[in-house]
Amino acid sequence: MGFLDTTRAWARQLKRDVMTLWFARSHPATPWYAKAMGAFVVAYALSPIDLIPDFIPVLGYLDDVILLPVLIWLAVRLLPAQVLQDSRAKAEQWMAAKASKPRSLAGAVAIGVIWTAVAATLLVWGSKLSGIM
Repeated sequence: MGFLDTTRAWARQLKRDVMTLWFARSHPATPWYAKAMGAFVVAYALSPIDLIPDFIPVLGYLDDVILLPVLIWLAVRLLPAQVLQDSRAKAEQWMAAKASKPRSLAGAVAIGVIWTAVAATLLVWGSKLSGIM
């Protein structure tokens, strides 16, 4: 198996695990903390907006290559074994039936709020800094 095949298999596994978290959020045996973490990860993963935009050299892809897989791994590890098994089966069925991934409006709004908060913080900090000089 070559590098390209390995990368494709890894990407498919990540997509499956995001969908697993999507289905686990409505499973009655999922603990609240796993639901909360899963909801955050799914909203971020399915958001059409990245926390770190891809056009920023190197850093722009860190969330896609490092941050997101780590968050997915952590959220999946929080699921009980039976919930994980049931949700993965549903995710596999969904992926076989659908060609495109869903989008998360909540994720896009959350990323927009984060960027707005960062911009406001920098603006306040910059205005205080310029007032001192």
